[in-house]
Amino acid sequence: MTLADVRDAADALAGIVRRTPLEPSRDPVLDGVHLKCENLQRAGSFKIRGAYMRVSGLSDEERRHGVVAASAGNHAQGVALAASTLGIRSTVFMPEAAPLPKVAATKGYGADVILGGLTVDDALESAHRFADETGATLIHPFDHRDIVAGQGTIALEILDQLPETATIVTSVGGGGLIAGIAAAAKQLKPGIRIVGVQAEGAAAYPTSLAAGRPVKLDKMHTIADGIAVGRPGDVPFAHVASLVDEIVTVTEEDISRALLSLLERNKLVVEPAGATAYAALLNYSVAYDEPCVAVLSGGNIDPLLLMRLIEHGLGASGRFMRASLRCADRPGALATVLRLVGRYGGNIVDVYHQRSDPRLSVGEVSVDLSIETRGSEHATEIVAALRDAGYFVSVEGPSI
Repeated sequence: MTLADVRDAADALAGIVRRTPLEPSRDPVLDGVHLKCENLQRAGSFKIRGAYMRVSGLSDEERRHGVVAASAGNHAQGVALAASTLGIRSTVFMPEAAPLPKVAATKGYGADVILGGLTVDDALESAHRFADETGATLIHPFDHRDIVAGQGTIALEILDQLPETATIVTSVGGGGLIAGIAAAAKQLKPGIRIVGVQAEGAAAYPTSLAAGRPVKLDKMHTIADGIAVGRPGDVPFAHVASLVDEIVTVTEEDISRALLSLLERNKLVVEPAGATAYAALLNYSVAYDEPCVAVLSGGNIDPLLLMRLIEHGLGASGRFMRASLRCADRPGALATVLRLVGRYGGNIVDVYHQRSDPRLSVGEVSVDLSIETRGSEHATEIVAALRDAGYFVSVEGPSI
């Protein structure tokens, strides 16, 4: 992939994609970090860049047969939007568990959506069969030069907006995004550092890079559905192997904390896959030279998932905890517990009180408390106070 390829893509995308903002992070622990807000891109992610490049390059004959794609949501929306913009029929295969807002948005952009399979790889197999049967052109989510060139236009924007950029950190699924960014950035600025981030439960690149070839994962599990790809693409893998400086992984707790920080500190709604670069910086997985740019690759998140992740992020940061304890079954016992929590500044969100659990002794009740705190140290202080008062306390979550 040459710099000329990426610049040609930028010309083709003029007037189609948005030049997204580059904003300084407002989190005080991330000094020198800027955010490339592709969550504010058309269709909610960077995917429109590569999708439009690929679809716009089809011949008249190919356009008559339509296009087909497979995606958990963002590529689906990118292809649907690109196809409708160009007046081409599109069909998209999505996993059965694809987020409902992404399914609805893809339909809203004019695509015929077919649900099936558990993963993007399953949907991709169905899309291949559909292409063979109908003559539709398969628009692969990452394994094509046009896709890589389109995604690489992000690097052109970053280095135009912040020429002194020393490090770019971005999420990695199949590899199209980081391959395009690395190809363009390394040719413009050979000394720049490029770092990719994968979810720990769907990290195909570390194993593949060690093997020297794309290797398929046996299983995946992550909230970051947008980068849950079991096997790197051949085209991006070649670029990643030769141009990317490092691939790191982040946990689900890291991603939850990052989403909370982006929402609370930076006022940005980002989906789990789009927050992994920021998560790696927050948990100090990446040693970076300043200025550093984290690419927020997408913002298409189900509101219900966002609610759960906010709660999980609060728990991971120690600001929300669930504590279970036992106390005597007598008048005033529960009030004593609640007063103790209040004395130490905890805010009770809800209380579940039961006496029918067979594990309880006669004359005992169990109490489950949801408590808002000021952070991990405060949560630890509250638990210690309860234990010092003679209660046996168990706590859900990673913070205590």
